[in-house]
Amino acid sequence: MVSHPSDNKPAPKPDVNIDSAADDPRPVIGVTMGDPAGIGAEVVVKALADPAIRKLARFEIYGMNELLSYAADLAEIEPFWWRVQHESQRAAGDMYHNVIVRDYDEISFLGQSIHRPTRQGGTASLRFLDDAIAAAMLPAKAPGKLDAIVTAPICKESWQMAGCKFPGHTELLAHRTKSKRMVMMFSSPKLMVALATIHIALMDLRNKFTIGCVFDPIDLGHQALVKMGIEKPRIAVCGLNPHASENGMFGDEEARVITPAINMAQEAGIDAHGPFPADTIYIDAVRGKYDMVVAMYHDQGLIPIKLLGFDEAVNVTLGLPLIRTSVDHGTAFNIAGKNQADPGSMKAAIKLAVQMAGG
Repeated sequence: MVSHPSDNKPAPKPDVNIDSAADDPRPVIGVTMGDPAGIGAEVVVKALADPAIRKLARFEIYGMNELLSYAADLAEIEPFWWRVQHESQRAAGDMYHNVIVRDYDEISFLGQSIHRPTRQGGTASLRFLDDAIAAAMLPAKAPGKLDAIVTAPICKESWQMAGCKFPGHTELLAHRTKSKRMVMMFSSPKLMVALATIHIALMDLRNKFTIGCVFDPIDLGHQALVKMGIEKPRIAVCGLNPHASENGMFGDEEARVITPAINMAQEAGIDAHGPFPADTIYIDAVRGKYDMVVAMYHDQGLIPIKLLGFDEAVNVTLGLPLIRTSVDHGTAFNIAGKNQADPGSMKAAIKLAVQMAGG
């Protein structure tokens, strides 16, 4: 029998000895559960089951209490949260607890055994995210205000089935917050990477590859690294073509697009260098010569990140008026509901969100 924490049950013993939100200096972190058919519920529960993680902040989970409880039951974790129906009067006011689940129990889902893309899964994960964005955009000290958002994985196919025109979290966040610039950056203990282009077919890159799209990750990445405590970040910029085009032998994008972007960054006082061949520059970065690498397209940056730190890497969206971090993995439908998911990336995403929020 799966237990269901609710408003009527006594609260679990608190992790920290603080009586009210007004006295608690910790940031409030919103965690979206992601696609209900994936491993989102499992990695959220496992990450927040760690008392050391819960001491870092207060958490509000946007998701389905039934699935979170099911994941806890499989992992033999005693539920540690308060549950509140997300549209209830109580949910609209100030609530004080280390972990609160805003439960979307009215959303119909097909059940625990459905581990594939579904319209219902897309509808649910979109609703979680939209409400978390709205809460993060509230004025300071408003009831329900979030200091940062941490997102569990969604399924892009499920979003499409639900009628969403955006290919992923990053694009939807930029649209909802009316952000003119946004960059996807990945942080791991061994390597930091920012992307010039993200969810776009390689054959379509020629129509989107501009000086601005290369300059933005250099500029916003520099700003992010400074906020993370690196006083003078050193940034390496990849070429687009093999051997960084070898002086024009394999294309002119390096001379026509990438080098002008690097020059703009240098004129702004940023320590940026390149373009370098992508097949060797990561070696120098891992050895400490550079603090971040700017990759020209998705897989050029994501392959080394996932190879070197799959369970530790964090996705950060730069350029938004809010803080958003995310796990660096997908829904993993193949292991969903089997208690096999590793919460390492979710823990790392939470820690970075807390750090960026000033916790």
